[in-house]
Amino acid sequence: MQEPSQTGWFFYQDMIEQKSIVGNIQSAVLVGLIHKDQTEEQAEEYLDELAFLANTAGAEAIKTFTQKLPHPDKKTFVGKGKLEEIRDYVKSKGVKLVIFDDELSGSQISNIEKVLGAKTIDRSDLILDIFASRAKTAQAKVQVELAQYQYILPRLRGMWTHLERQAGGIGSRGPGETEIETDRRIVNDKISLLRKRLKAIDKQSQTQRKERGTYIRVALVGYTNVGKSTLMNVISKSEVFAENKLFATLDTTTRKIVYEQTPFLLSDTVGFIRKLPHHLVESFKSTLDEVREADLLLHVIDISHPAYEDQMGVVNKTLQELKAFDKPILTVFNKMDQYEEKVFDEWLDEEVKQDLLQQLYDRWQSITDNNCVFIAAAEKRNIEEFRSKLIGMVRELYKERYPYMTKFY
Repeated sequence: MQEPSQTGWFFYQDMIEQKSIVGNIQSAVLVGLIHKDQTEEQAEEYLDELAFLANTAGAEAIKTFTQKLPHPDKKTFVGKGKLEEIRDYVKSKGVKLVIFDDELSGSQISNIEKVLGAKTIDRSDLILDIFASRAKTAQAKVQVELAQYQYILPRLRGMWTHLERQAGGIGSRGPGETEIETDRRIVNDKISLLRKRLKAIDKQSQTQRKERGTYIRVALVGYTNVGKSTLMNVISKSEVFAENKLFATLDTTTRKIVYEQTPFLLSDTVGFIRKLPHHLVESFKSTLDEVREADLLLHVIDISHPAYEDQMGVVNKTLQELKAFDKPILTVFNKMDQYEEKVFDEWLDEEVKQDLLQQLYDRWQSITDNNCVFIAAAEKRNIEEFRSKLIGMVRELYKERYPYMTKFY
């Protein structure tokens, strides 16, 4: 395969080799827009999440900039005056990284960097960077690399307009083919190769899933950083990696669980997030097969998060896209301990507190048709009720599927 043109390729070389594009950069500036489809409150919330993403990647967000515009500027995303304001701050503080909350085109990145004199990436780029650093298995690494090339492809022209010169040569380019066309062809070849490699890995994964026999399969789903891996550890008494960072879990983990002589398989899956790059959704379809092929979903929710209902909406929408929303779902409201700390004043009367909690319980029991439970996984609070509800739903599924196989229920 022909090598890409050296001048243009260096910008993304680290990302393709799955090295951090954030690298040793310690500080970053965040930029977001307030427009007709995104209120000021939403913009602030998204930027808070972007700051958490930056922290997960190894950078600290020291300043955020927002601007009200009907729509993003085609050339620089934000207006000229705002960009100059960001430039002045970046230069005064010696900031090396600027992160935009929405996807930027290649030409926008190029134009912005010319003004700011600092490395500029968008939310998708940042998420890809985190995924690249977290990928451990061969499947995850191929999935991330595929997503990275798909992200780069439409940005080649905007990033490398300076390479658009006619060139030819034996064994390199055809007559009249530009360097940008050469690089585009190389990227397309790489995407094709990675898709073939991923297809082969997917076949192996499908075989492994088929070999799991007649067990009911349960999958943990939810927004990123809601405590799925912590709950997995509590249920299975295993040591699945869990930490207070976004996308702590990237590779799917499956464990066999036996409760009260009833066995089932439990899988932890990658967390969902708003504005998730569609390249990642496409590349991780095989990983998300665990969700599609599950018999029961445990939708874990961080009820202490101020926008937990919005996060639920993101997950439900993703499940609909995966055609998995019609499966039986047990809604697990996690981090009740943190919820009470945030919502209840320490001087609040205990009776009033219990009253408010009961209203919360009643509301969601009505919405979920009583298929919900409130827990604090890290504190192992209310885990017995959770186990009781879970095993009850698993046994019902066994009865439906294997009415004569009474050993499971």
